[in-house]
Amino acid sequence: MDTTAFLKKFCSAVERRDGKAFASLFTEDGVYNDVFYGAFKGRERIAEMVDDWFHRTARDFRWDMHRPASDGEMLYAYYTFSYVSKLPEADGKRVGFEGVSMMKLSDGKIAEYREVANVGPAFVALGFAPERTAKILAKEGTHLRKQPEFQRHLA
Repeated sequence: MDTTAFLKKFCSAVERRDGKAFASLFTEDGVYNDVFYGAFKGRERIAEMVDDWFHRTARDFRWDMHRPASDGEMLYAYYTFSYVSKLPEADGKRVGFEGVSMMKLSDGKIAEYREVANVGPAFVALGFAPERTAKILAKEGTHLRKQPEFQRHLA
């Protein structure tokens, strides 16, 4: 697999609002775990996420993947991501953040996508109230505590 070309297809499909092309990069029962919207399972739901959920509150996406690393079973990449927000409190500002994509692969397709993102700067740029930001970050903390890899840290 040419990971650079694969990641270009991944990012470009989101930027073009082409949910079908994006979903084709996933296995039939693949899962996309979005840092904002939660889990979307199956190609139909993943396509819906891109075509509807992402573009409902934002436009003019830019997504770039950097320094990918893969062993054939997992693919990791540092990313930068931005969009122009349609939310009233954002006043049409371009906001962005950085993160790391983690993709479990199966036969050259994504079986599961997860990400860890530094969304704090985006929340500030969006003008979110502190209470709203705290609620979102608490949800991320709950997710972290449920991860098998984090269990040793809870003892």
